Amino acid sequence: QVQLVESGGGLVQAGGSLRLSCVASVRTFSIYVMGWFRQAPGKEREIVGAISGGGGRTFYADSVKGRFMISRDNAKNTVYLQMNSLKAEDTAVYYCAQTATGWSTDASRYTYWGQGTQVTVSS
Repeated sequence: QVQLVESGGGLVQAGGSLRLSCVASVRTFSIYVMGWFRQAPGKEREIVGAISGGGGRTFYADSVKGRFMISRDNAKNTVYLQMNSLKAEDTAVYYCAQTATGWSTDASRYTYWGQGTQVTVSS
């Protein structure tokens, strides 16, 4: 059973930064595509970004492009989401997720999910 544990959320003022971390309890972490998703109250879950197993391919939602950066350290079984220039509309619960079906930005293709970490941006 794969476990994903996120950390790093919190309350930050608009324009500030946060870095989220997600540690995976899985062997061969480096072969899995990892994604970050978020869900705001009353809204559907949406993808924020994704990163390939080796880290050479990334994807970002248009809403975060240029402000957020996804990275991973396979030696530590950890994926990161660096969030800069935060806006009030970034307020959401952020989830990391793992897919074993290859590259995808579709939440339905991700099998394992963390419990989520709250990010609140005050304006």
